[in-house]
Amino acid sequence: MQHLIAVMQDPAKAPEKSAPQQAPAPLGFDMLLMMLAIFGVGYFLLIRPMRRKEKMERENLLSSLKKNDEVLTGSGIFGTIASIKDDEVVLKLDDNSNAKMRVLKSAIARIINPKEPPKDAQTTDNAKAGNVPGK
Repeated sequence: MQHLIAVMQDPAKAPEKSAPQQAPAPLGFDMLLMMLAIFGVGYFLLIRPMRRKEKMERENLLSSLKKNDEVLTGSGIFGTIASIKDDEVVLKLDDNSNAKMRVLKSAIARIINPKEPPKDAQTTDNAKAGNVPGK
């Protein structure tokens, strides 16, 4: 109370007031733009190149199909390619019964070659034998 009376009598003796502090700006348009820019850069640096690579691998797989390749379809059916047309493949399902199935090329998930083990199996075999690269 005394302080208030002293200020009223002589304003020059009043303690100096600092500039009024502004409230922090709410999350607004600037923050939204920054987040969109980060997601855009992430998309173009990470996601898009991976999709392009996967698409190229898929196209290479489908173009490398040839007669007598063992394949696995997307639905889990194993078969051997009997013939190939534009966008479809005839699979021989069983040698004994001569069962065949016609599927689209895009239904082929991967080529299976039992004569050539996958690269992962080769590196595992080398590690077991002690032939690890870099030693």
